Amino acid sequence: MTPTSDTTTAVVQRTYGGPETWRVEERHTPEPGRGEVLLDVAAAALDRGTWHLMRGEPRMVRLGLGLRGPRQAVPGLDVAGTVTALGPGAAGFAVGDRVFGVARGALAERAVARVRQLAPAPATLTADEAAALAVSGMTALQALEAARVGAGHRVLVSGASGGVGHLVVQLAAARGAEVVAVCSAAKADRVRAWGASVVLDHAHQSLADGPVPYDAIIDIAGAARLREQRAVLAERGSIVFVGAETGEVWTGGYGRPARRALRMVVARQRYVMLASAVRADGLTRLADEVTAAGVRPHVHATYALADAATAMAELEAGRVAGKVVVRVGG
Repeated sequence: MTPTSDTTTAVVQRTYGGPETWRVEERHTPEPGRGEVLLDVAAAALDRGTWHLMRGEPRMVRLGLGLRGPRQAVPGLDVAGTVTALGPGAAGFAVGDRVFGVARGALAERAVARVRQLAPAPATLTADEAAALAVSGMTALQALEAARVGAGHRVLVSGASGGVGHLVVQLAAARGAEVVAVCSAAKADRVRAWGASVVLDHAHQSLADGPVPYDAIIDIAGAARLREQRAVLAERGSIVFVGAETGEVWTGGYGRPARRALRMVVARQRYVMLASAVRADGLTRLADEVTAAGVRPHVHATYALADAATAMAELEAGRVAGKVVVRVGG
């Protein structure tokens, strides 16, 4: 292994709660285990998954993460950085490689990541953009694949201005699909610039106000009624449920869609509850598609590591279009 500094600056969280629970401290530099590498973190992005882990919500996640506080003291998932040390059996990478993917504890100067959750960073992207790509990009790609979206299809994307949504819009448009997006009026122009041909204002328009029927609905916002979705969906169309923020304390946004999935078992229309995963082969496929199509994650704003709590507060308030990034390295 290449020698590294004994300490690293990191965001630390010891109890569940809001951004106020995040502190910046000096910690021992982690050591990579089998199948892992140590990264010099260039940037880390925030997403709703990191928010849920911070809050410990829905409550059922605490059974695996820690009942009173997170066992993983350093938060963060999305990462871009440079490999600085290899653990035993860490095949496929070398010291100096520029990578992106997932690292538990990404909000730190140095973080450990499993090689099975990393891939070479796209050469077309900056470190900030690469950091914003992995979690949201893999979710977007897998949602489009689950919905079988291709050239000539018409796809409706709810929550189109968010971290996942803005990449669904770009990737779907790059595949030759007609994209109808649902978002707030304030973000409509930006969503059109990402490739949406029609933008519906979620506060004043219904799904039926677009060019129906839709071949697929990518449901990221989780606000529409199933009856409304099915009414505007093609006879053999697909609804892919990605997520929802309903405030259900124990089950989060998954209780209602689970019930919907059961109701749709015998229907001609498909209902898919997406279970997204970040794996090296998927990241490589994502990087190739992003590079070929000229897709760029939108970085809403960048913050220093010392201001990570402020960045999370911005995400929590719903003001973010695309992704917010914490810039760590130089």
